[in-house]
Amino acid sequence: MSAGTKIGIIICDRYRRCAGGKCLRALKNREGAFSIYTGTEAELVGYTSCDGCPGGNIEYAGEEMLKNGAQVIHLATGLVVGYPACPHIHTFKAFLEKRHGVKVVVGTHPIPQKYLDMHTHLGSWEDPSWKPLLAPTMSDEATRLAYN
Repeated sequence: MSAGTKIGIIICDRYRRCAGGKCLRALKNREGAFSIYTGTEAELVGYTSCDGCPGGNIEYAGEEMLKNGAQVIHLATGLVVGYPACPHIHTFKAFLEKRHGVKVVVGTHPIPQKYLDMHTHLGSWEDPSWKPLLAPTMSDEATRLAYN
């Protein structure tokens, strides 16, 4: 294995009571957006919520995660699968990258099939700007079903 990557995860405040089980399982198994770490070490150095719309904790959380050594910040899958999907996710990504010069990946665990089905039905992700944001967590159907 090559040298490790230190990561931070920012979750949607709607899920602030989330214990992180799907994110941590995906990190361990290198699934979803964490597949980019296959064959390498990855260490979680921060886990927090955005603090609710419009993301009052984004500035502080990014700064704190970098102080803890984060090299990559993941905006959790919950930000894209919640109802509605986070209306600030593009801004969060751009802000963190510009302000802190850190790589930002949208997604953590694979999108569960039930969320893909509902968002497809609702047309939530029809705008082309969602395609690159969803790509890291769009796994095969068997994996999506395992995360339902």
